[in-house]
Amino acid sequence: MTSLLQKKREEIFNPLDLAERVIMERDWVFDRPADGELIAEVNGAWCNYHIWFTWQEDCGGLTLSCELDSKFPKRIMPQIHSLLALVNEKLWLGHFDICSEDMTAVFRHSLMLREGAGTTVEHLQELLDLAISECERFYPAFQSVVWGGKSPSEALEIALFETIAEA
Repeated sequence: MTSLLQKKREEIFNPLDLAERVIMERDWVFDRPADGELIAEVNGAWCNYHIWFTWQEDCGGLTLSCELDSKFPKRIMPQIHSLLALVNEKLWLGHFDICSEDMTAVFRHSLMLREGAGTTVEHLQELLDLAISECERFYPAFQSVVWGGKSPSEALEIALFETIAEA
């Protein structure tokens, strides 16, 4: 009886269904290749972003990942790791890391949604907006290290520079 109730509850609440609604409302290309995965692609100002939600129902974890469409050469990985440490200090939610398979930067944020905890379409919209805005904000820093030969601290300054007025 307990497993039947649990199964019924899981059928009612799958956060990927909400994420899919958000993606559909934005008219983004997406796919659900597996029960616990939703992937999408969106054009940003700097590059295309590969977004995926992963639902791990056994532990109640929902992870949002947003990958920058830019691979890093192995020779500069020490500088990229230093930049990651500096960038992550500036984030109030989520973090960047490097995907070791293809040497790309990925913004990640996870939610614990077990034992009745839930999320909403609005919450997932905000998380998607945050992920994309952080990728947009720090993409120039990664490129400054890769292509501009800047140090991690110089690259971070470039990314955080804000124009106060228009000319």
